[in-house]
Amino acid sequence: MKEAPARSMPGIPTLLVLLIAIPTALYSAVSGIASGNPASVIVSVLVAVIAVVMLCGFYMVEPNQAAVLSLFGKYVGTAKDQGLRWNNPFYAARKISQRTRNFESSKLKVNDLDGNPIEIASVVVWQVVDSAEAVYNVDDYESFVHIQTESAVRAMATSYPYDTHEDHVISLRGSTAEISKHLTEEIQERLALAGVNILEARISHLAYAQEIAQAMLQRQQAGAIIAARTRIVEGAVSMVEMALNELSKRNVVDLDPERRAAMVSNLLVVLCGERGTQPIVNAGSIY
Repeated sequence: MKEAPARSMPGIPTLLVLLIAIPTALYSAVSGIASGNPASVIVSVLVAVIAVVMLCGFYMVEPNQAAVLSLFGKYVGTAKDQGLRWNNPFYAARKISQRTRNFESSKLKVNDLDGNPIEIASVVVWQVVDSAEAVYNVDDYESFVHIQTESAVRAMATSYPYDTHEDHVISLRGSTAEISKHLTEEIQERLALAGVNILEARISHLAYAQEIAQAMLQRQQAGAIIAARTRIVEGAVSMVEMALNELSKRNVVDLDPERRAAMVSNLLVVLCGERGTQPIVNAGSIY
């Protein structure tokens, strides 16, 4: 079921014509009765009845709104011309808003990729782009959007860990752009059947479940400390290696293995220590 345009007539000119036709037909019928002309009476009454029935064909279309027209259950087309419009009075018109809307899902409790229970919610910006699909492909397109959004959030949350300290691993907390893109694509795939376009989808709430929040906070802090220490040690080793290579390359000093080991130890203490080191000045020699 795809959207098809439907033609309609401007409402105000049509309304003026009908408002003139009805009293004219009634006046003609009265004149026919007075003159004893039954044919004129019949024609005038038919014209008046048809004009009254045609008054039922008016409907209003607002900006960013569509009127889905059907005739005895058969889809006729969609009218999007704004203002007062007129069409076949036997058409049933269902109004569908095509404005941009926001939907915030409820807080869902799911397990992330590592099996940790988390709470997650999302905000989705969506819009109806095909009114025929929204009306005829699903029973209630608004409810369909809400349910499928929550289903997509659940599926997405189980595909990524809550947090990670590795740069190449995508996480729910650290990779905002990638997660939003994945969530948008996941919801769009589910809602394409209903003629809905997802403009944006983002996580609005993300936290560990209450029963493990304290324990996971300690684990998160420990992981952060380990990750920071690992990077500090990697940098310190690289700096020590560079210092030894430059000293050897420029022939500044010739260090035997024992002094080289002592220099490496001192540099690592200076570079990896949590506090600033205090220098010890050798003021003399025993020799």
